[in-house]
Amino acid sequence: MTGIEREVVIVGAGPAGISAACVVAETGRSALLIDDNPSPGGQIWREQDRHGSDWQASHWLRRMHLYRVDVMSGATVIDGDPGRRAIVCETANSVSTIRYKKLILATGARELFLPFPGWTLPNVMGAGGLQALVKSGMPISGKRVVVAGSGPLLLAVGAYLKGQGARVLAIAEQASWSRLARFGLGLPKQPYKLAETWQLKRALFRVPYRAGAWVEAALGGTVLERVRLRVSHRYWEAPCDYLAVGYGLVPNIELAVSLGCQLSGGCVQVDSMQQTSVPDILCAGETTGIGGVELALMEGRIAGFSAIGDRLNAQWLFSDRERFRRFARRLQKAFTLREELRHLPSEETLVCRCEDVSYRRIAPMSGWRAAKLHTRCGMGPCQGRVCGPAAEFLFGWNCQSARPPVFPARIDSLIEHVDK
Repeated sequence: MTGIEREVVIVGAGPAGISAACVVAETGRSALLIDDNPSPGGQIWREQDRHGSDWQASHWLRRMHLYRVDVMSGATVIDGDPGRRAIVCETANSVSTIRYKKLILATGARELFLPFPGWTLPNVMGAGGLQALVKSGMPISGKRVVVAGSGPLLLAVGAYLKGQGARVLAIAEQASWSRLARFGLGLPKQPYKLAETWQLKRALFRVPYRAGAWVEAALGGTVLERVRLRVSHRYWEAPCDYLAVGYGLVPNIELAVSLGCQLSGGCVQVDSMQQTSVPDILCAGETTGIGGVELALMEGRIAGFSAIGDRLNAQWLFSDRERFRRFARRLQKAFTLREELRHLPSEETLVCRCEDVSYRRIAPMSGWRAAKLHTRCGMGPCQGRVCGPAAEFLFGWNCQSARPPVFPARIDSLIEHVDK
């Protein structure tokens, strides 16, 4: 086991982590940016170091290279000890103990998946997941795609897939037209968001956009063949090759929870300086609440200034952060998930895909702990990262728990860690 020491360690190389690392590196302090992906950018800026189509991503990645931020890619944090100010990090070939003076958690978010009949069929994917696969080289040209779920991500995914040659048959947004209209009335106060929305709508010219619509079922034999959609009391079916479904995002709080950070509303609780309840551990980005790229960048910068003790420069950014937070609250209200989505699974629909646990088996349980004890729900490879948030939405359970190793790890890494 190797040992590494840095003044500031940042976990997560998405927008929040990159902006925090840049702030620290600009002052000449030693910083280390850790991420489990092959290159920086996170899920939102995936492959931008090669393609560079997003000006914001290009700006921050250039800035990161300019200040020579030390990056550890392909690395996963599996454990930590706040008392010793240390985390344990595993790569493909080694395991390291990394000591810090300040730790910034910018672990981002993942997609929220909600079960419905047929959601386990091949070619039914998360909206962001399908986009990531295409960015990684999966051919999509000429394929028929239906994009469904909720939130602005649907437009971004649809526009990207269409730009790669896919035949986007429809975008189904579960929020009603009235909610969308109220949200749209506030967009002129956010000119950059208005311009972004206009660009996406232009890219999706002639692609039907259905509000108040959602997926009832994915249909097919051994692979997806068609999708059944619903608007109010009307149904229709569309033959397709891929179904991309995403119902928003879930903060990645597992590492923060394992380190003892307090939560509020399912997110890591922080003060005005992005400080968590654990001394010397800060948090920024989607882990503190889903808010988009601009808010993540702002919180990352504030966390960076806070980590180096520069309160004055951090405070200069408070008003901008609050402006982005207000927009995030409006976004959350506009795209609140409708009640009908709780009743989509049939008795045989799998809720836990890892352990093949059906809705019929899990529904009578009194809570998440009982479900795990009696059905092994949430005890498979994903450790409840997919079925946990789904169960919270379906049954109102509290499924938040974490214990080391935070992510699956090699046995020899765990042995080496314990021996150390």
